[in-house]
Amino acid sequence: MNSETLGFDEWFDERSGAMLPEGQDAARVMTVDRGAFTVRSERGETVAELSGRFRFGADSSPDLPCVGDWVCVEQASPTLAIIHAVLPRKTFLRRKRPGKTVAYQVIAANVDVAFIVQSCHYDFNVPRLDRYLVMAREGHIEPIVLLSKTDLVSQEALDDLVDRIRGAGISAALIPISNTTGRGLDAFRDLLVPGKTFCLLGSSGVGKTTLLNRIIGHDAFSTQPVSATGEGVHTTSRRQLHLLDNGAMLIDTPGMRELGLLGTSDGLDDSFADIDDLSRDCRFADCTHSNEPGCNVLIALSDGTLNKARYESYLKLRKETDFHDLSYVQKRKKDKNFGRFIKSVKKQGRR
Repeated sequence: MNSETLGFDEWFDERSGAMLPEGQDAARVMTVDRGAFTVRSERGETVAELSGRFRFGADSSPDLPCVGDWVCVEQASPTLAIIHAVLPRKTFLRRKRPGKTVAYQVIAANVDVAFIVQSCHYDFNVPRLDRYLVMAREGHIEPIVLLSKTDLVSQEALDDLVDRIRGAGISAALIPISNTTGRGLDAFRDLLVPGKTFCLLGSSGVGKTTLLNRIIGHDAFSTQPVSATGEGVHTTSRRQLHLLDNGAMLIDTPGMRELGLLGTSDGLDDSFADIDDLSRDCRFADCTHSNEPGCNVLIALSDGTLNKARYESYLKLRKETDFHDLSYVQKRKKDKNFGRFIKSVKKQGRR
């Protein structure tokens, strides 16, 4: 298998020359599971581990390999590769690390299309969908919405869900699917283009792994039966890139219970392009669109041009990402100051 088949195109070729010394190859990270890696290159697939210099030289966890990354590897043995560096990422999926810690967590890299899966039943939530869309667009990834478990609702109820999505101003492509009846699966398969990388995103139990099994053609990955309410059960515990028979690549990810936003200002503007356009005619350049006179966004809200739920979702996400961004900058500043202090202590110790 050549590297082009795995997605190594001209973009990566232009950026890898200076980073790939003699004796090292470019390999793609296929799985990441609690610090253990599997990579695939033209030599084949093998387990991999980080070199000591790389591990201890990384500034933070986002600098370490994630599924979908291209890395520089040295073949230590037929069954072990050593990872020395991560090549630049063309695209990325990242979120704020769960909990109170203000730091990034990279979910996947070098993804062309993100399929955002929401169940028509228990999981449907437009504000949560907005979060996934912002995350995908911030990472320069095309989002497509999959409404799963359509067999659990009537056609009238499904039409209402689609109307709610469109009424909220969400214009991303949308495909209703059912792993049980097969509805929409042919349309989904048609999108899986050879040589491109796709990713399944969504909460636990929305049917991502079952969908993967349907695409592969057999139950390659374990799933759990749904409850009487149609609510699924968390199954996937690691991020893995699967090479499909037609040459497309599909990443399955664990369900996300928290989806905090950090560093997503551009993605927010892209996802809420209508509000961003309105804001250009606000009286003040730093308008917060909350109570300022001459706010064009508030004018659109009052005359019904702007959907109220969409406005409230935008305002909530904007406040959240601005707060986390400021906290992240302050944290980085503290980390740098602490680093300088440690260096000064070491210098004094040498004297």
